[in-house]
Amino acid sequence: MNECFGRSFILNGELRSAEEFNNSLVYEGDSIYEVVRIVRGNPVFFRDHVERLAISANAEGKEMLAGLPQLRKAIITLSRSDKQKEINLKIVFNYNNGSCNYLVYFIEAAYPTSGQYRNGVRGILFNAERKNPESKVINHKLRSSIYHRLIIEGAYEALLVNENDLITEGSRSNIFFAKDGILMTAPDNLVLGGITRKYILDICREQNIRVDFRCLNTSEIGSCQSVFMTGTSPMVLPFNHIGNIAFDTSLPLIKTLRDLYISKAEESIKGFIVEY
Repeated sequence: MNECFGRSFILNGELRSAEEFNNSLVYEGDSIYEVVRIVRGNPVFFRDHVERLAISANAEGKEMLAGLPQLRKAIITLSRSDKQKEINLKIVFNYNNGSCNYLVYFIEAAYPTSGQYRNGVRGILFNAERKNPESKVINHKLRSSIYHRLIIEGAYEALLVNENDLITEGSRSNIFFAKDGILMTAPDNLVLGGITRKYILDICREQNIRVDFRCLNTSEIGSCQSVFMTGTSPMVLPFNHIGNIAFDTSLPLIKTLRDLYISKAEESIKGFIVEY
């Protein structure tokens, strides 16, 4: 199945027809990537995503294949060509046997429904951890294994558990636990620092919400009142179950964090529009 969604994509700064897209451009060799949410045709937290691309490239010992100006131009060109308004966009730097290419293209997005924000989603535990938490690299084998487990168990997200039975992060999200008015999330050095997570932590500081940076053991999660994930597509989304353990999805703090996050996202969109 072709990963490119829409009529066009950008290859090394040039607009190409989606008919020319080949998944091997992404999955052969080594790839680092970012997924950016597009709202009304404009990217959310664009600068943050490019900065994290640079962090990933540095962590993997790779060169940056495009910077802010080139990627901004690529997104504007693609958005004007395809006229996609509410969707996710993927930026990929691919390094394959001496050949280096950067791609910018739309991918099909599955955003939570209003019912899922209200009633929560199901999660599962999955024994795995990132080889290098600092870099966002494509691991097709791990992604496929998790995807099949999610399908089989009818779940939305997998919480990754390391060899010490500690929960670090989600397969495509960061995880927060709520107990006695305190939020708990893994230390920065053990997870991929999500853009949404970054702004949720900023909001917590601004609102004087206490956050303890520690990984919970799998045996501790049943004592938590609520659990939620943060990420580009889900934003701030509660779990109703993790395995057989049920959680409260009506904690007012979760909606407050989501609303304040959306406000910051809107500010970032205005900044992008002003810059071009």
